[in-house]
Amino acid sequence: MAEEKKDSKKCSRKKNIMFAYGFIQLGSGFVSAIALAAIALGLCSVNKESKLFNKCVAEIIKDGGTNSEAVRYCNGGN
Repeated sequence: MAEEKKDSKKCSRKKNIMFAYGFIQLGSGFVSAIALAAIALGLCSVNKESKLFNKCVAEIIKDGGTNSEAVRYCNGGN
């Protein structure tokens, strides 16, 4: 009878450890998903900014400027 109690105590301890491990794994997966979503949203804004920059450069070149002048102007230069 005493041996059976020792075995059940060991088993419950392992069960708690496995539960904690699973909970930590679930939490880290959730954090990873949030981080990936933040990165994706950041890339969307970079894409929009890139399109606006390209549009600006095309307009300056269309008005008779050179490529280097257009890039400098669109980057905030004179």
